[in-house]
Amino acid sequence: MNNYLLVSIIIIYLAVLFYIAFVAEKKKQSKWVNNPYVYTLSLAVYCSAWTYYGSIGIAANSGINFLPIYLGPVIAAPLWIIVLRKIIRISKQHKISSIADFISLRYGNHKFLGALVTLICLFGTVPYISLQLKAVSETFEIMADETSYISTTILDDSTFYVALLLAVFATFFGTQNTDASEKHKGIIASVAFESILKLVFFLIVGAYITFYLFDGTSDIYSQISQLSNFKSLTTLSGVEDGFNWFFMIALSFMAIFLLPRQFQVAVLENNREKHLKKAIWLFPLYLLLFNAFVIFIAWAGKLTFGDASYAEYYTLLLPLQNGNSFLATLVFLGGFSAVISMVVVSTLALSTMVSNNLIIPYGFLDKFIKNQPERNSKYIKNIRRISIFTIIIVAYFFYVSFSKELSLYSIGLISFVIIAQLAPSFFIGLFWNRGSSKATIIGMISGLAIAVYTLVLPFVIQAYTGSDNFVQYGFQGVSVLKPYALFGIDFLSPPAHAFFWSMTVNVMCYLVFSLLYKGHYRERNYAEMFVDSKNFSTLQDSALVWKGEAYVADIKSVLIRFLGENRANRALKIFFTKYKMSPNTQMADARLINFSEKLLTGSIGSASAKILIAGVVKEEQISLVEVLRILEESKENIVNNKMLLEKSTELSQLSSKLKDANAELILKDRQKDEFLDTVAHELKTPITGIRAATELLMDDDDDMPKDMKLQFLKNILQDSDRLGRLINNILDFEKLETGRLNLDIQRYDLQKTIKKVLSSVSQIAAKKDIIIENKNPHSFKLSYDEDRILQVLTNLLSNAIKFCKPKTGKIVLDYKLGNEYVEISVADNGKGISDEDHDYIFDKFYQSKHQNTVKPHGSGLGLAITKQIIEKHKGKIWADKGLKNGAKLVFKLPFK
Repeated sequence: MNNYLLVSIIIIYLAVLFYIAFVAEKKKQSKWVNNPYVYTLSLAVYCSAWTYYGSIGIAANSGINFLPIYLGPVIAAPLWIIVLRKIIRISKQHKISSIADFISLRYGNHKFLGALVTLICLFGTVPYISLQLKAVSETFEIMADETSYISTTILDDSTFYVALLLAVFATFFGTQNTDASEKHKGIIASVAFESILKLVFFLIVGAYITFYLFDGTSDIYSQISQLSNFKSLTTLSGVEDGFNWFFMIALSFMAIFLLPRQFQVAVLENNREKHLKKAIWLFPLYLLLFNAFVIFIAWAGKLTFGDASYAEYYTLLLPLQNGNSFLATLVFLGGFSAVISMVVVSTLALSTMVSNNLIIPYGFLDKFIKNQPERNSKYIKNIRRISIFTIIIVAYFFYVSFSKELSLYSIGLISFVIIAQLAPSFFIGLFWNRGSSKATIIGMISGLAIAVYTLVLPFVIQAYTGSDNFVQYGFQGVSVLKPYALFGIDFLSPPAHAFFWSMTVNVMCYLVFSLLYKGHYRERNYAEMFVDSKNFSTLQDSALVWKGEAYVADIKSVLIRFLGENRANRALKIFFTKYKMSPNTQMADARLINFSEKLLTGSIGSASAKILIAGVVKEEQISLVEVLRILEESKENIVNNKMLLEKSTELSQLSSKLKDANAELILKDRQKDEFLDTVAHELKTPITGIRAATELLMDDDDDMPKDMKLQFLKNILQDSDRLGRLINNILDFEKLETGRLNLDIQRYDLQKTIKKVLSSVSQIAAKKDIIIENKNPHSFKLSYDEDRILQVLTNLLSNAIKFCKPKTGKIVLDYKLGNEYVEISVADNGKGISDEDHDYIFDKFYQSKHQNTVKPHGSGLGLAITKQIIEKHKGKIWADKGLKNGAKLVFKLPFK
């Protein structure tokens, strides 16, 4: 393909991206721009040229070793709902504009720390950008025809002009606002569009190679399996490979949080926290799809070309080899999309860090204080624009000088290891409030030094001298100082080795020096806010420890210089309304100072904001003891308020329970009175009958006929029996209640016991023409007190007879065997048990809530006694619910 045609395609494609970004900026509030799918696709900026081309090169040469770089993010994704949500909340509250601001703020807005983080990010990202330019250059050469002119100077190098076009794109859409914490809808929309294109084009070429050039995956597998080194391409060689995988997974796990471009899209460009719920499964799915054909493309290229020296570009070479230039062009555009999104977002993030953490606090801050707001805004934008161009040009020269010596994979891993030096201060600082800025700085510098010595320096020395003596013999010939085998550890790959040693030193320094050197009082302020995320909204105001003298007018003048008069007045009005303060307030407190620093952070960074506000207030130093006291008082107030709320809730619940208990006591008391009234009535009835019959017999003894005398005597006997039964019931109940009733447990045949009780109640049932069916006639022996079980069955059957209608009534007595229990039931087709009485029928003072209107038969003790007897047998009794007709009472007895 002709050079000029290829450049024309690139320009047209960039114009399309410009248009998408322009429309998205115009329609910022549209649901097409603000949705979880756009957010998730923007996270795919992780898939740069390294993913598009480099993974295939690794798969061709090292087999499955390309996977760890994607397993780390997949493992990290479920944790986003906890960790990333916390980071997003803190960043929004403080108008954070970069990862340098975030780490600097955690450690008290430390100016030097912010600058150090920026330098580490630059050192780690510039080679990464050069990797993208290398990919553009080499794929451009592959796509161009053989007669294409090969450049010998910068001005003739097409890669240089592509770099400039990327810088223009990033500058135009990335520096429209002075406040870097504001969203960049245009860039994010274009990145999401590019993520779709690069995935679709990669899947198309993967399917073309696998199913068109070859006969599917099984065909490729069967052919590649014939190679002598096939086993090494598909398996881990041992424990050493296991360690390499572990460290590479850990490295990529950290990278998905710490890479400046990932922090930009995942944290700063997040509109709604709920988008994370979609991202935690959709992003891993995206990575899975992207890697579906990697191994097959790599093997197909290896089978076709044999030589793996150009393995990274098999996706281009295979279609071109088969005359499909159109598909090769699509692949080129997909790779170019991966390059554009990575370069644009990375330079946007780095330009903000450079301006807010290097240039402004260390050079331009004094100048800004004297200027008007419009000029300050112009200066800030120009600084960022120059930063973008400078970063991309530096990356271009790095590519020209070094990148041709390294693979895409090697450059990517160098960047990952350098960026990983932010991990201890970032992750541990989120959950441990003791971490200090001094420990962070020592840890980062130490870790970076180890990474440079073990990974960067060997490459630089070899590139300039052409000798590998440093790698072979170590520094000054000391073998334990070999950069790839430090202190004798020689079984790890160079990136894994560098990561292991640098991270070990970094973490140890961070922990040890944090314990040795306590942080400044500002650090403790922000440490509390970062660590205690649950109470963050409360702590962001109350936990800011500050003492001194400050005036609203002085702070307002600083805000006006950077925000403009209208915006500054509007911000102060919101502040005074929120905290219910008078607009005429003259003295500023800690809350206004904190609020003002946050307003300025988006424009000039947290470190510069702190310096500016500190310049107009008279702050007094506070001892650590006083800081701790204030913080403890603040936390104690929060805890006390929480405890008061809990106690109030408990009291409310207790009050409700007391009301219920009181109502129940009133009901029980009324039932007790009704019970006593019933018992008195029941006792009085037979006594009255006995007395009346006795008086008649005494008065008319001589004249009364003999048969009448016999009838009166029978009545006296029946009433005496009734009275005896009633007294026995009361005595039985009292013994059962007090636990003084001893059971006479022996082994009996349950069927014989049932027949006894049926014999005793059969006459009563016959009088009402009620049928009683013994459903289970089989014998079964178990241990129980027969007299008491007879009493239980008699009570249940008597109640069933009582509530069945004459002539139509039917009662079924049945039993079944369960696990270690026999279950006995008495069911009838009588009037049943009402819902309101269901839960109370076994209560000792309960008969029915309608007792005063419909006087029931008996004392109401029958079922209460029954329950006590069954429970004495370690059994259970209940009434089945949900029956349409009649009632069914069931009890179970244990057996062994």
